[in-house]
Amino acid sequence: MGAGGRPKKPTALKLLEGNPGHRTIKEEIKPNPIIPDKPKFLKKEASDEWDRISIKLEKLGLLSEIDGAALAGYCQSWRRWIEAERDIDELGMTFTAEKTGYQQQIPQVGIAHNCLKLMSIYIGKFGLSPSDRSGLGKTIQTKDDSTGMAKLLSK
Repeated sequence: MGAGGRPKKPTALKLLEGNPGHRTIKEEIKPNPIIPDKPKFLKKEASDEWDRISIKLEKLGLLSEIDGAALAGYCQSWRRWIEAERDIDELGMTFTAEKTGYQQQIPQVGIAHNCLKLMSIYIGKFGLSPSDRSGLGKTIQTKDDSTGMAKLLSK
């Protein structure tokens, strides 16, 4: 999942900003923007989510032939989250422990929580949350912005 800290800034954005850090800029690898083969091990909910989201990601140019494992991870987390939530709806969030008599959380609550965390990581990789998408769009020039950067962006 990578080291902590701020995510890397795309090369195109660094160039648009004029490379303020004056670091060497490397050209990014741009794999083929196609939907990868869907893994056969995905069960129904995961497979359905793959079909739903992969088409949208491809149309946006955010999915490539080498992104299959990350997309499968997202879809598996989605399926497990759905299953855990179904169990929570059926069983409730707690049970009474026989030995102590105390109320305890059922394991599915933790499973659902962990799946949501994983989904959040994966959706960030594909730009699927509103905050992640904000970094993917075009820069909009305001009328009163007459800086050199604005002129560069308007080209």
